[in-house]
Amino acid sequence: MAALLGTEVLTKNYNTRKIRIAFNPIEERFEVRTPIYAKDPAWIDDISTIFDLNTSIFSVVQQYADANPSADQHLVSLAVEKLMAIRSNHVGIIDLADDLDIETVTEIFIRVNSAGTELSQADFAMSKIAVNESFGGQMMRKAIDYFCHLAVSPEFFTKIEKSDAEFAQSEYFDKIKWLKDTNEDIYDPKYTDMLRVAFTSEFGRGRLQDLVALLSGRNFETKENEEVIAEESFAKLNRGIHSFINKTHFDRLTMILRSSGFIVRSLIRSQNAVNFAYVIFLKARSLGLSASDIERLVRRWFIMSILTQRYSGAPETTFDYDIRQIEGQGLIQYIEMVIENELPPTFWDGMLPQVMETSASTSPYFIAYQAAQAKIGDLGFLSKHITVKDLLLNKGDKHHLFPRKYLMSKGLSKGKYNQIANYVLAQSEINIAISAKPPEMYFSELVQQCKDGQPKYGGITAEVDLRKNLETHCIPLEVLDGEIPEYEEFLALRRKLMAQKIKEWFEKLSQ
Repeated sequence: MAALLGTEVLTKNYNTRKIRIAFNPIEERFEVRTPIYAKDPAWIDDISTIFDLNTSIFSVVQQYADANPSADQHLVSLAVEKLMAIRSNHVGIIDLADDLDIETVTEIFIRVNSAGTELSQADFAMSKIAVNESFGGQMMRKAIDYFCHLAVSPEFFTKIEKSDAEFAQSEYFDKIKWLKDTNEDIYDPKYTDMLRVAFTSEFGRGRLQDLVALLSGRNFETKENEEVIAEESFAKLNRGIHSFINKTHFDRLTMILRSSGFIVRSLIRSQNAVNFAYVIFLKARSLGLSASDIERLVRRWFIMSILTQRYSGAPETTFDYDIRQIEGQGLIQYIEMVIENELPPTFWDGMLPQVMETSASTSPYFIAYQAAQAKIGDLGFLSKHITVKDLLLNKGDKHHLFPRKYLMSKGLSKGKYNQIANYVLAQSEINIAISAKPPEMYFSELVQQCKDGQPKYGGITAEVDLRKNLETHCIPLEVLDGEIPEYEEFLALRRKLMAQKIKEWFEKLSQ
């Protein structure tokens, strides 16, 4: 429809663009417009021009004939008439009984739309909210969409203000306008994230299909829909949304994440871990806990979730289980119990070093390690003043301690030379200077630069500083004594040291 009418659409990144379809009246064929079709006179490069009410078939055919003298004008005219007849086509509508359960509706949609994108439970919830006129659903839907849009594109605020006067007068507008002045990108929620947090924190449930049912007024005991339940559900969801978009709440959550070491967007790899951290924040705040207790609970739960990949499999099921246990056992009691069970002493000494045997630089363990270094304040590898935090903020290099080309020359595969235990964060000039030199060569040169005071790699010229730097990067100190372990042994040693650094960081944040 957007292609026919020439209207703009929003992409998933909240950018606006037109969808242009080209038409060849001789072949009666459609293609997505590209520069090639735009330049080819055999193609009408944008069908929306034909559907303009001020456009006549005669003028379209005449222009095409002028550009294509050999074309059969009669055939072109028939093809354009058939195209314009689309205006009279009816849109097929399937009416579903309003008492159908959400599973049945989902199954019907999947069958009808088998070639398209499957709707999620969040999509059904947003549709349910949007069509509601009795309890303010339409405005609530806009608030959700606009908040998520502004979080990514603050400049969109002016467009909302000018083009949606009704919303600009609503209670929501004042609550979200703070986004126009922020560039925070640690947590850019989508509508699914907002619904999940608002619903879970307010209703004590984690499955969005339950939200759809409750907004329909579903009484889970009688299996009937009741208006009073629908009204109560919209009111509760409204409270949850207001809590979510509250500037103080949102800023506090992102502050907790940043102050834990997750200082850049690239270190946030699990949106659902952030979502449930927000749920915990809102629940703790509703219980009247102190700011320090809230921060401690949120950061410890978030880190535990990252290290155990708690929400990577079936997040809805885990959300539902966790929030029900919190409601039944109490927030603090449940959090402490789970963390104690998930991160026992054997986790740090046994399991964590084992699971760190991976080449995925986006693994939660390497993410946690970098966050730990940022929080602790470690200097970059061989840096005298530049910190890991500086390198993360300015996209420093991931340097291979056993250089990549050196290991490739020995026949090692990508999965071997890109092990996370072979990585350190370093300034690009240090990375370039070391290049493909064997570790025994450049480590001996590091010892020599501390003796003669002539820096070759970085600015460290004192052995005590060099040893401290290697320790902060979990590098076995025997490398300075000319005893370079075999590569696999080196990785095993370093994984254990990295795991201990993560443990030190977690315990520091638990105080």
